[in-house]
Amino acid sequence: MSNPNIDERLSALIITCTLKPSPAASSSEVIGGQLADFLTAHDVACESVRAVDHVILPGVQKDMGEGDEWPSLREKVLGADILVFVTPTWLGQHSSVAQRVLERLDAELSETDVAGRPILFDKVAVAAVVGNEDGAHHITAVLFQALNDVGFTVPAQGSVYWNGEAMHTTDYKDLEETPEKVSASITTSVTNAIHLAGLLRQSSYPATS
Repeated sequence: MSNPNIDERLSALIITCTLKPSPAASSSEVIGGQLADFLTAHDVACESVRAVDHVILPGVQKDMGEGDEWPSLREKVLGADILVFVTPTWLGQHSSVAQRVLERLDAELSETDVAGRPILFDKVAVAAVVGNEDGAHHITAVLFQALNDVGFTVPAQGSVYWNGEAMHTTDYKDLEETPEKVSASITTSVTNAIHLAGLLRQSSYPATS
């Protein structure tokens, strides 16, 4: 998968939606880092952002005014070929930080490129969910619907998740080693995301108007 021309490298942005500001330990940050390691190992330029470290004002516009730090994060989203969206599970749902990011992405529904296509077409999204309670399948469904709605393409088996044993307190960050099933999911989802992003870069979706 390596590309001899660095200028042609695919790029990825990992948005981690933990509720914990840096530098607090975070299971979401751990699994996001594992995804980043795989991307980097396959010659994808990778950047990670912990959303809670930034002021993301409520709203559904590109820029909500003074103090809003979403516009700079939005530029990173627009500049990446692959978005890795990571969230913890709380009360069986994605985090409030994740919801805030999804709401801000809603603005892209009205944004188009020079060909008149939604501006997020030709970009790929992967989801990762961690938690010591049930909810990963539901959360993944919510994320994929929202991300696909604003224009992202989802690769085959494009999600990674870990649910701890019910009623226990072990977190993903507490594990001594990565579970085999999680490692396999990382390999499959990211390999397919890289493949799909490469295809979309070579041949974009057609304009429909």
